[in-house]
Amino acid sequence: MQETILLVSLGERFDEARARDLAGRLADGLADAQLSGYAALEADETYLYVRGADALSEIQARLAELVPGAHARLLHRTLDLPGASAGQDAPWHYIVETDVLPEAEADLNAWYDQEHLPGLASVPGTVRAQRYECRDESPRYLACYDLQTQETFGSPPWLAVRATDWSSRVRPSFRNTRRTMFRKIL
Repeated sequence: MQETILLVSLGERFDEARARDLAGRLADGLADAQLSGYAALEADETYLYVRGADALSEIQARLAELVPGAHARLLHRTLDLPGASAGQDAPWHYIVETDVLPEAEADLNAWYDQEHLPGLASVPGTVRAQRYECRDESPRYLACYDLQTQETFGSPPWLAVRATDWSSRVRPSFRNTRRTMFRKIL
């Protein structure tokens, strides 16, 4: 599994210039780090992902210094699937963050890994689909979809994947769920 740091800046929506400046200052001396950033459409928040860096604790400390009030979460990637539109530009990033009732955890993980994430990855316009686990805090599970168009989300093939019997069985066990559409800024 590859570890990723997710910087969550609640209450502040970065623009592209601010994200580039932060990425440059953060990545200074971290040649292996890959950064990507997204601004929420309907909330004042920014998510910045830092992947592939060796010094994760150093990055967390830098993030806290560079963005006071932001929150850094350590994520463990559990699944990464190329989408039907792999290789295309993906200016949209949709995230579902959730906890789940303990008795439904095995079913949720099987559903995501066997049906839901592969199904949404196969939708035209999906560039990439990934799952993460945050073991130390809530919400514990994140499903992230890089999309070619904002219309991919809500398209008939997307909605068909969401409308299965297994989906209907699993969703009532979701707790503390957030669904957010982001625009790529970095």
